[in-house]
Amino acid sequence: MAGPELPAPQLTLTQDEARLVTLHAQGLIGVAARRGGVPALLRRLGAVQLDTISVLARSHELVPYARLGPIARTTIERAYWHPRRAAAFEYWSHAACVLPIEEWPYYEFRRRIFAARGLRWHQSHPDVCERVLARIRAEGPLTATQLGGAKNGGPWWDWSDTKIAVEWLLDTGQVICARRVGWRRVYDLPERVLPAELLGLHLSDQECLTRLTAVAGRALGVVAHADLPDYQRIVYGGAGLRGTGQPPTAAGSALAAGLVPVQIAAGKRGPAVPAWADPEALSAAGQASHGRHRTTLLSPFDSLIWHRRRTMRVFGFQHSLEAYVPSAKRVHGYFAMPLLARGQLVGRVDPARSGSSLIARQVTLDTPAAAEPMATALVEAASWVGCDNIKLAQVEPAGLESRLRAALSARGA
Repeated sequence: MAGPELPAPQLTLTQDEARLVTLHAQGLIGVAARRGGVPALLRRLGAVQLDTISVLARSHELVPYARLGPIARTTIERAYWHPRRAAAFEYWSHAACVLPIEEWPYYEFRRRIFAARGLRWHQSHPDVCERVLARIRAEGPLTATQLGGAKNGGPWWDWSDTKIAVEWLLDTGQVICARRVGWRRVYDLPERVLPAELLGLHLSDQECLTRLTAVAGRALGVVAHADLPDYQRIVYGGAGLRGTGQPPTAAGSALAAGLVPVQIAAGKRGPAVPAWADPEALSAAGQASHGRHRTTLLSPFDSLIWHRRRTMRVFGFQHSLEAYVPSAKRVHGYFAMPLLARGQLVGRVDPARSGSSLIARQVTLDTPAAAEPMATALVEAASWVGCDNIKLAQVEPAGLESRLRAALSARGA
């Protein structure tokens, strides 16, 4: 399918320049990203991925921590799931994500696709959906447990008919999740949660994709053409999308979103690649060169690194989540968290908690100089989750263990 003719790139960025622009856009360089706290961070990133795994903390907590430092975890929870006013909602973006409440209308294209497809993972039953919807309408916000139970007693995917029904209602926008109690979703009617101006806004597929493409461009600053669809997991021009004459394309959406074509030059991490850039991110590029870098551990589900091929292209860093790999085949550990320091990924640690101890089950340092920032990151992380000591189990390469221990000791750990 022919797309719009692209204007020639007017700017070529080195690989390091593109990396710094992305780090700045992601809120990992400079003090500007700390302004506005978690709500502003969520709008900056556009999406924060959810996951059930919790070792150091859950991923939706780790993402703000990486950027804002050791803020109270209750502050993070309240920012997402405010008890009195909807500040965010949960839906399918890159994966299951927390999203800013004002983005609700722009996921209508995906709700339409689900409705037209008729199912996601499980086949729902219309009569059960009607009963669940009637109960929420009559009784107010309810969890799956209150509706009758989420599981049949088998594996995690062995959902009850009630859970299948309420998740289908969520997929198609007939209910919304804008709050959790503990780790349980609370389902409610959109008309009871959303401001009237959002509830009444109905957009075309092209309008939705233009907005979400702009969000991806703003969140990444600079993004290779090949990587753009991954941020929101959009299949541009795919089945179910409707446009004016043709389904929306990636290039058409990017140009409509105001992104500009640039080129990332060839370098040590690969050949030259065509890319899109957010103009505001480019104008702030000077700040990226001079701002203070965060030294921190990253969730494997952090938007900076959730696209593995892009992580390799941008940072030269090979990373994968090994939680679902048999333990004997793991290379770096169950929930290895990459270490970001001085704008580079320079190591990783597989953490655990036992009482008041943070246990570094496996630490991998890519260079000897990574020992000191790893110590800094471990000390800050331990304090954040209420641990008062750090135990090292295994360090690779083994010859750097003494250097890491000395660095920890110098920081009072």
